[in-house]
Amino acid sequence: MKTSKARIPIAFKDLFSPSRYKAFHGGRGSAKSHSFAGALVLMGAQRPLRWLCAREIQRSLTVSVKKLLEDKIIKFGLTDEYKSTRDMIQGANGTTFLFAGLRTNPESIKSMEGLDGAWVEEANRCSQQSLTLLIPTVRKPDSEIWFSWNRGKANDPVDRMFLGERPPPDSIVRQVSWRDNPFFPNVLKKEMEWMRSRDVQKWKHIWEGELEQHSQAKVFTDFGIQDLDDTLTSKSIPYLGVDWGFSVDPTVLIECYVMDRTLYFSKEIYKVGCEIDDLPALFAGSNPNWTNRFEYPGLQSVRDGYRIVADSARPETISYMRRSGFNITSSKKGPNSIKDGIEFLKSYDIVVHPRCENIIDEMTNYSYKVDPLTEEVLPVIIDLFNHTIDAARYAIETVRRKNNTGALLHAAPQILTSSPAKWW
Repeated sequence: MKTSKARIPIAFKDLFSPSRYKAFHGGRGSAKSHSFAGALVLMGAQRPLRWLCAREIQRSLTVSVKKLLEDKIIKFGLTDEYKSTRDMIQGANGTTFLFAGLRTNPESIKSMEGLDGAWVEEANRCSQQSLTLLIPTVRKPDSEIWFSWNRGKANDPVDRMFLGERPPPDSIVRQVSWRDNPFFPNVLKKEMEWMRSRDVQKWKHIWEGELEQHSQAKVFTDFGIQDLDDTLTSKSIPYLGVDWGFSVDPTVLIECYVMDRTLYFSKEIYKVGCEIDDLPALFAGSNPNWTNRFEYPGLQSVRDGYRIVADSARPETISYMRRSGFNITSSKKGPNSIKDGIEFLKSYDIVVHPRCENIIDEMTNYSYKVDPLTEEVLPVIIDLFNHTIDAARYAIETVRRKNNTGALLHAAPQILTSSPAKWW
């Protein structure tokens, strides 16, 4: 095997040192992706590896790092060592590079066995749910998980994991920049200097790898994450909301409580690709009236018969759940229902239980649009990271829509249409 053409910046030498986690963050031009790809093809040529190359959303291989690995194989003179197929790259010694999206291909990732490691590219886009999925999947002795990213927001899960006060044990965490790249091309240097002369804040984020500004673009700028007092459930009424899933979008059920001026998010159910026949079990767990083939635990508040307010866009699904015995009703939408619902949520102090990982993700990332030319925050909410947010709007819709006397429409438990004694 001839590797005389292989050159990787010295700033990435720790990629070749054994460690469970390797986290490299920095700005454009720092050679993160090229160095990771180069290190992997070199290591895979030296010994058999089974390695997953992933990013948060990957609907086709055209947005994967597969082409970058192929380019490194050619550049390093390793074409005799590898063969690239439509879906993977295979080495003559048994090395295999696989490619998948953490959010778009969760079931295929969970089924992957014997991984020696995984590389998550653009890890700042990675949700906490995806980290929770990936980490236990890569469980082979001496396996490694690599992360490369340009920092976005301080609350991004990968930032919280590696750049907080206590990163995981056996972690190598490095900040790199264009200064660490001896191959930094002159054309990029000119582009960088031009941006620095026009917009220092944007230059700091894109080229220096500093946190993204525009915190003012966040819809929810302040919320707390903490365990909730168990006495809360005995003193308050659970409010339940559902946002139905379509294609790769999840079906979401959230449970929250309102006390004084605080909105507490207690529990969440978040499932991609749930078949309609599995919805009763997903929401309520096991019951003689349906099959719980995935052993979903469900929510006790659903079994107790509290009302669920669901997205009215799926009337046939609501009707099915109602026939199955659930106390479920359609949301009431209007011309300004999204705006009004968001403003009503923001009128509360919000506290989220740490087990509600997807609510935390979406509260962190739910944002207004920003004018790409002026960087002005626009009064238009981006249609992303909104599944749990929509479910929350539906959940407390009845709180917002008080009757004329001021009493809450949802002031008492609503019993399931079939007698609970026959159900549980």
